[in-house]
Amino acid sequence: MARLSCPLPAFLFLLAIAFVAEITCGVNAVAYQPTGGEGSVPREECPTKCAYRCSATSHKKPCMFFCIKCCEKCLCVPSGTYGNKEECPCYNNWKTKEGKPKCP
Repeated sequence: MARLSCPLPAFLFLLAIAFVAEITCGVNAVAYQPTGGEGSVPREECPTKCAYRCSATSHKKPCMFFCIKCCEKCLCVPSGTYGNKEECPCYNNWKTKEGKPKCP
């Protein structure tokens, strides 16, 4: 009957392989993004998100037009019907030629 002379090196070897595998898998991991941040809205959800964003305005048509345009570029729509633009820097920083905010 064969006897294991020293199980510690085998254990350390397996532990090292597991550690390397975990590091390798973590290299391609996507960074955590909080809900509502840039890149959190798929393009197909832009009309739905913008319908809510523009629900409180009396200028629905232009609001929807620019909101969808901004959402498709930034992949983000700020929460609520007004304000909260700090959640989406791209949405917040996109300006018209006159320097006014482009996104509602």
